[in-house]
Amino acid sequence: MAIIQNEKRSERFEVAFNRIHSWLQRITRNGTTDKYSELLRVNYAKHSIIRKYYHDLKMYGRLRNSLVHDKIALDFYIAEPHEKVVEKIEMIASQVSDPKNALEIATRPVFYFHEETGLIDVLKIIQKRAYSQFPVYDENGFKWLLTSNCIAQWLAGNLLEGGKALEDSNISDLEYLHSQRFVEFAAKDSDIFTVEDIFEKYHLESRKLEAVLITETGKPSEKPIGMITPWDLVEIDAME
Repeated sequence: MAIIQNEKRSERFEVAFNRIHSWLQRITRNGTTDKYSELLRVNYAKHSIIRKYYHDLKMYGRLRNSLVHDKIALDFYIAEPHEKVVEKIEMIASQVSDPKNALEIATRPVFYFHEETGLIDVLKIIQKRAYSQFPVYDENGFKWLLTSNCIAQWLAGNLLEGGKALEDSNISDLEYLHSQRFVEFAAKDSDIFTVEDIFEKYHLESRKLEAVLITETGKPSEKPIGMITPWDLVEIDAME
């Protein structure tokens, strides 16, 4: 009976390992190797789940090699992984197979405005919620991203130069300050790996992505139901 149980643990471990290895191969862009340890290395900065379990995943690679090399017959292993090790690798394999939905880490609700909205209305939201980014929409959908930095810059210049009164100012007065702020869109059923891939793409292109807006089907013409910023991804690491 003990031998059968040992075989089952080894088989369970190998199945879970192969699921993780296959996932690493799928997410690796322009991969030049299928080597497990190299796939871990190149994807380390890309996905929080790899960073969270990195040392475990490295150890699993060594253990898997030992299991495979010590197999003396079909479905018969000499090496035996501990039950807790098997349970943990199965848990990680489950997470990469069924990843967290992006909306789970998104900021909600999203406060968005039209350009004719008074600037005072935005300042009230900042005061109550401490939000710092606000999508601006017109009748066709998303147009640009208003940030608290834009607002601070406009207020400073307006006060020093004796410009337009705050109560008479609209969001449209600030559009010239937003410069080129990159925003991407994702559907509400997107997983966290999809969003991390989007941020990684911009990083590799040396461009700063301000936010990923979550909409019903990922179209800019749809109302935002969630917003993910680089800081949200940092918070995932901090919480985990």
